[in-house]
Amino acid sequence: MILLERNKSGATFTLLGFSDYPELQIPLFLIFLAIYSVTVVGNIGMIAIIKINPKLHTPMYFFLSHLSFVDFFYSSIIAPKTLVNLVVEDRTISFIGCLAQFFFFCIFVITESFLLAVMVYDRFVAICNPLLYTVAMSQKLCVMLVVGSYAWGVTCSLILTCFAIKLSFQGFNTINHFFCEFSSLLSLSCSDTYLNQLLLFIFATFNEVSTLLIILMSYVLIIVIILKMHSASGSCKAFSTCASHLTAITIFHSTILFLYCVPHSQNSRHTVKVASVFYTVVIPMLNPLIYSLRNKDVKDTVGKIMDTKIFSY
Repeated sequence: MILLERNKSGATFTLLGFSDYPELQIPLFLIFLAIYSVTVVGNIGMIAIIKINPKLHTPMYFFLSHLSFVDFFYSSIIAPKTLVNLVVEDRTISFIGCLAQFFFFCIFVITESFLLAVMVYDRFVAICNPLLYTVAMSQKLCVMLVVGSYAWGVTCSLILTCFAIKLSFQGFNTINHFFCEFSSLLSLSCSDTYLNQLLLFIFATFNEVSTLLIILMSYVLIIVIILKMHSASGSCKAFSTCASHLTAITIFHSTILFLYCVPHSQNSRHTVKVASVFYTVVIPMLNPLIYSLRNKDVKDTVGKIMDTKIFSY
């Protein structure tokens, strides 16, 4: 028993990352650094803009500010460690450090998937019941939906992590990934991982299916309502309010579904890594850009801030 505990707590892992391509380490470092810098500035900037402009104190922007908060944190859990590993020889991480990375990453990824579904519901209410929008999307309901998203993310992550703590490992372990991806961690354990794999499958399937059902049902109803509109300008306005969100959802869920569809073979590891880079590093950068570039209120606020700074000099 003492030996088993020592194996658990003292296990060390090496994250291979992109070490297969030593000539690309510096270019990848510069690319990742640029992406992460844009992610930090974009998401913190989005939160600040929404906070500054009273016109943006609406349910839609309330959800968007939390999406930016989640994007910033889950990118920050992965990107800094990846950047360090691209320029150092020692790519090791402890068992506790690996679990901590997975724990927080899992919380924010699950929270993001449900926040995106909540934002679709918000657009559904805004388009289908515009006169009752402020009543239907009350401040209390908005807070409950956001808190529920975070709570479910914490619950799933806590259960998976608690079961992972019981795993044992022997000697030096190599993870063929750039972060502590859960299935890669399970494949290295000398314990019985059947229950861990079952829980991972149940949670992943439930989260993806439930959020996609909410999104698809909401958009079907939205499209039906839009097609019934007699005004062309009204239809265009309704479509434009959904365009940014639909883009963000398509990128996020298509990447997740692609990872599900990739066969588990050694030849697919490079494909999995590239797809993983997309949803761990690239998507958190794209979301604030998508919402800001297609949003007049956000662009107007940025313009006013820039004008104020220029005139202050």
